[in-house]
Amino acid sequence: MALMFPRLARNFVKNGYFPTDEPTLERALAALAPAESSNGPLCIIDPCAGEGVAIAEAAHALGREQVQAFAVEYEAERARHARQLVDRCIHGDLMDTLISRQSFGLLWLNPPYGDLTKDANGNVGYQGQGRARLEKLFYQKALPLLQYGGVLIYIVPHYVLDAELVGWLTRHFADLRIYRAVEAQFKQVVIFGRRVRQRDQASDSVKAMRALLLQIGQGDAEAEELPVEWPFLPYTVPASPAEPEHFYRVTMEPEQFAEEVGRLQGLWPTLDTHLGAAQQSLRPPARALSHWHLALALAAGAISGVVKSKTGRVLVVKGDTHKEKTLQTEYTERDDGSVAETRILTDKFVPVIRAWDMTPGSPTCGEVLTIR
Repeated sequence: MALMFPRLARNFVKNGYFPTDEPTLERALAALAPAESSNGPLCIIDPCAGEGVAIAEAAHALGREQVQAFAVEYEAERARHARQLVDRCIHGDLMDTLISRQSFGLLWLNPPYGDLTKDANGNVGYQGQGRARLEKLFYQKALPLLQYGGVLIYIVPHYVLDAELVGWLTRHFADLRIYRAVEAQFKQVVIFGRRVRQRDQASDSVKAMRALLLQIGQGDAEAEELPVEWPFLPYTVPASPAEPEHFYRVTMEPEQFAEEVGRLQGLWPTLDTHLGAAQQSLRPPARALSHWHLALALAAGAISGVVKSKTGRVLVVKGDTHKEKTLQTEYTERDDGSVAETRILTDKFVPVIRAWDMTPGSPTCGEVLTIR
């Protein structure tokens, strides 16, 4: 089967990124087949997609018209290229995404290679017991995305296969097969499996596969090269019940944030909507306020500012109302002669009007008068 997309990876090699070589990709895809009957979309994902060629080729191999291809890529330039080849692509770190669990029938996982480094607090962000490796961290994060019965294609260096990772693979997958990648430079192996609920580790077939994986991981055995023609029944990629409900980055992409700010202009267009009420002039009442209404308006803070009387007195008035509690204590004598004390706190709204005397020549000029 010829590949659909030209390999542009040589233009993207940076930060330790080495994509699947073309012969390995072509032979691995020959092991896949779509489910014959499906009641939903066939969703596939590559959480370390690079420029998106591998998952796009998988989509075409399975029938592009019925496949929804999803991708996650950390590097911006590669993510932009991947967006042109897949249906949905997140530019970001897989650890910073929220993706619906068990939503994909194929998990193509060619993770970053290397040991995990410690952060400023001395943590590596790895929950396992074995050697802390990027390949294992990405396996832990990506595995829940694959539905039961779904197919895994896992491409890692053979020396990563320690007892911990081999235990995960034999517990989570049936029909496991392992082959050596065609390109030998990076010592990669390609592992195929079909996800199942946790398996019994005591069966002879599981023990044999576990022993083989450990031998390959330790360098005591060498996997066969991935065959040109797939000699077994293909791995059937099942349809998904529905498209993923959640597929987004948790933190906003800088480019997306800049685009939204440019489009919406922040909160400035809605400034009058939110704050305009404070700038509107108050309408005069239909008739003159009584002393009672005037006191209520002052206490509520609806009336404030400079007030001049007919005698020339000038006050800067501001009213407000706050809540206080009044305490009432009651004593009750019990039958045994003891006394029970009951304290009752009651909310009380207290209006306060403050006036700053600004009358020239007044004995109280500059003083704040308080009416409670």
